[in-house]
Amino acid sequence: MPFIKPSEIFPSEITPPEIYRERRRFMQGIGALAAGTALGTMDEAHAGIKLDGVRASVYKLDEARTPYKDITTYNNFYEFGTGKGDPAKNAGSLRTRPWTLAIEGEVRKPKTWDIDALLKLAPLEERVYRMRCVEGWSMVIPWVGFSLAELLRRAEPTGKARYVEFVSLNDPKQMPGQRSRVLDWPYVEGLRLDEAMHPLTLMAMGLYGEVLPNQNGAPIRLVVPWKYGFKSAKSIVKIRLVEKQPVSSWTRANPEEYGFYSNVNPQVDHPRWSQAKERRIGEFFKRDTLMFNGYASQVAGLYRGMDLKKYY
Repeated sequence: MPFIKPSEIFPSEITPPEIYRERRRFMQGIGALAAGTALGTMDEAHAGIKLDGVRASVYKLDEARTPYKDITTYNNFYEFGTGKGDPAKNAGSLRTRPWTLAIEGEVRKPKTWDIDALLKLAPLEERVYRMRCVEGWSMVIPWVGFSLAELLRRAEPTGKARYVEFVSLNDPKQMPGQRSRVLDWPYVEGLRLDEAMHPLTLMAMGLYGEVLPNQNGAPIRLVVPWKYGFKSAKSIVKIRLVEKQPVSSWTRANPEEYGFYSNVNPQVDHPRWSQAKERRIGEFFKRDTLMFNGYASQVAGLYRGMDLKKYY
């Protein structure tokens, strides 16, 4: 299968998102979210809906947040197209109600959760994380969600559970990018169990205090801030705990360029470009890439003794 390099589209070249955000607000908040009708190119049910009860988190940064307009119009989400602006243009076809998330595999208590029940699983926190794309650009995003560990503990992993596999929605009618063969669908990602249970690993259901927009992985996505962005699977419908290491979609497509771990590492270059520098969206000059995306003090112990060039 040929590798398709993502297009390079800068935020200034994309239609401003203000044309998407002027939407009427629902009187009953998140409980009123339903299928909704599409207006313009964004689903009405997912434009400007505030999330209630969001609390501050210890996970925050003394760095400027990337503007909402850039976060929501400059994306990699191949289910809606390979261009950076494609998700914002095409994601209005995604319907996130009804939606369920199944937890299965090596667990004692498998369960299928309704998406609105997940909103009440644990207190929602705003966590401001650096996010680094393997292509060399980065953002600072105020996600809203809860630790993945909160969900996994309730499933009670068995002694055989060593890895966690994430499976995204596979529906070409709603996700037009899946009609192409750029990847084998559905999108699959994976973590080691200790990575998944780390407090930084987030299940995000919003950003900037609002319901997660479709183009950013609605209604629920993974966020692993010390890894390159493609590891953070979007629009997840299934989580499986497994004994053997799962094969991630990008690893399957191009194993020489996309390893299973994909930790942000300025010392290990992508075969086609350096990872030593990055371009923060909204900034002109490049900055140094930080080891583990700046989270080394929290996560380096997970990889003690590992050859990070071999396990890239």
